[in-house]
Amino acid sequence: MRDYEVLNKIKELGVCAIVRGTSSESLFRIADALIEGGVGAIEVTFDTPGAPKMVEDLAKKYSSSILIGAGTVLDPETARIAILSGARFILAPSLNIGMVRMCQRYSVLPVPGILTPTEAVTARENGAQLVKVFPAGVMGPNYIKQIKSPLPQLEMMAVGAINTENFADFIKAGACSAGIGSDLVNKKLVEEGNFQEITKRAKTFTSIFQELKKSA
Repeated sequence: MRDYEVLNKIKELGVCAIVRGTSSESLFRIADALIEGGVGAIEVTFDTPGAPKMVEDLAKKYSSSILIGAGTVLDPETARIAILSGARFILAPSLNIGMVRMCQRYSVLPVPGILTPTEAVTARENGAQLVKVFPAGVMGPNYIKQIKSPLPQLEMMAVGAINTENFADFIKAGACSAGIGSDLVNKKLVEEGNFQEITKRAKTFTSIFQELKKSA
């Protein structure tokens, strides 16, 4: 799957689950819970111990059914490790042009982090088709709308404190998708083995997005 196909799939799905700080033992149970809830994109953050192996394991088992990405990738060297492990999209909280170019070399979708219009334009000029607006929850949905207004060609993923109360507002404001962490893959729920609640939350987020698509 090439980068533009991954972008289209992310836009189609609308929800990307962020998996951070989990154990390899819980990984497959988290993935199964998310899939059951309709979430088809999973990001493993690279500040998680053993993240490359986790991405590799997910890619081997689920590559035909879900998109597997790597997050918190701060440099091109880490991006290459993530790509060789099987990640199909690479996210960062910041804008690193080297990371973007490394992804382009492998036809993998880069999703650099931006906050300002200058960063958004710089990312676009260097080939990024999708940017991660972070921390979106701090700035609010209207911030997405304001940046999107002069840059309608740039697709944006909202990340940071996205929950069931504000998710729809970010999509309505112009975000094509959202990365959702603790409000979806909650560490306490994982530790308790309450994967049914993760599935329930996944269904809530995906149903909100599907309803918005119907009314668009």
